[in-house]
Amino acid sequence: MAPAIVLAAVGGLLVGSFLNVVAWRLPRGESLVSPRSRCPGCEAPIRPYDNVPVVSWLALRARCRHCGTRISARYPLVELSTALLYVAVVVGRDGARDIVLGLILVTVLVPVTLIDLEHRIIPNRITLPAAVAAIVAGAILDVDFLPEQLIAGVAAGGFFFLAAFAYPRGMGMGDVKLAGVLGLYLGRAVASAILIALVAGIVVGVAIIAAKGAREGRRTAVPFGPFLALGGVVALFAGNDLVEIYLDRF
Repeated sequence: MAPAIVLAAVGGLLVGSFLNVVAWRLPRGESLVSPRSRCPGCEAPIRPYDNVPVVSWLALRARCRHCGTRISARYPLVELSTALLYVAVVVGRDGARDIVLGLILVTVLVPVTLIDLEHRIIPNRITLPAAVAAIVAGAILDVDFLPEQLIAGVAAGGFFFLAAFAYPRGMGMGDVKLAGVLGLYLGRAVASAILIALVAGIVVGVAIIAAKGAREGRRTAVPFGPFLALGGVVALFAGNDLVEIYLDRF
């Protein structure tokens, strides 16, 4: 298990570094592969030895080697978060299907959260490949799970489509597609993800209203994608248990 944990941690750091690139460039319509990463201040290319996840940020004391421009702590935090999620998936999930789907899902949810928080969008260039990857992985690793994937994806996406149709100002089509993607990865556990997302969204909404007042609070735009991502991560590890508890009691 120890080698697998180390591999997951290192892989998560490397993937997290790339996800920083995705979150910055994708919503701006820039290429993900070229040009090389550059300093946002002086635009000097970042050398490979200055681009080691977390380590380079610490060694450079969060500043560009050339011009001294401060480098946001967001970059190492994303790298560390991705590494922790990868380790959690490897440790907390059983079987090739669950581990592979879990790793792909957290890889998707990290940039989705960052982009939706900053730009209020969930790009199709993430959700569409993620949906295809889920179906392909399910078909290869456990074809018996495929019907549950498809049903959960359609049900979750359909539920949010109705919500977006009824209240378009509070729910976008990006949220609809992300909910469908969660269903493809989580199967029936997507019900837990949706419940957690809705509860978290309500709690944050109430907190905003309490802080800003009813009129100003209702005008504050809060992206729902991060709540779906939170629900997806929790459901990834505890969703089936929550569903079983509900079925046993009701």
